[in-house]
Amino acid sequence: MTSTPSPDSPPARRIPVRAAIARTLLRWARWTKVGSAPRTGIFIGAPHTSNWDWVLTLLVLWADHVSPRILIKRELFWWPMSAVLRALGGIPTDRGTRGGLVDRLVEQARSADDFVLVIAVDGTRAKTDHWKSGFYRLAQSTGLPITLGFVDGPTRTAGLGPTMHLTGDVRADMDVIRAFYADKHGVHPGRGSNPRLREEDRADDAAADETRS
Repeated sequence: MTSTPSPDSPPARRIPVRAAIARTLLRWARWTKVGSAPRTGIFIGAPHTSNWDWVLTLLVLWADHVSPRILIKRELFWWPMSAVLRALGGIPTDRGTRGGLVDRLVEQARSADDFVLVIAVDGTRAKTDHWKSGFYRLAQSTGLPITLGFVDGPTRTAGLGPTMHLTGDVRADMDVIRAFYADKHGVHPGRGSNPRLREEDRADDAAADETRS
């Protein structure tokens, strides 16, 4: 199965010089890379507390010769920055509407041999009570595994934790994810969102209704 390059689908290729530069920049900035990147899957990054998160994420993945696609809010795609962001694998997203984005990403994932998508699951740098659930729906639609990526300012480490396949049991899956991120604090500790999906709230409400009936 082969992929067809497009503006949203950077070609998969190893770039030794870029990998070497990424490793050098991480060392120069006194950040330690942890883990190794898979060749395909959904990379969720958390906690999202700084605009530097995506820079660190790119360096971590480039160091492992991975050219990811990264969901970035549409407001940042102004000229000439838009050309730079697209060249780096950026995909503009509109927070106000899905606009078929999930369907488009599912199609890309199914047609590509080398597909790594980065999603900031917090959805914002401000502290919120829930994560965005798009990553969960996309993983279920494609069957792609989820890799838990992180940035931790206090230890100056950034990288990749375990890779997991979702079971469809939202609470059980999120319990595993919550356990991993329990000691991850982001560049600015205290700003990260609560790793909980609204689907869990709805499941709780349904269970409560069933108990009362």
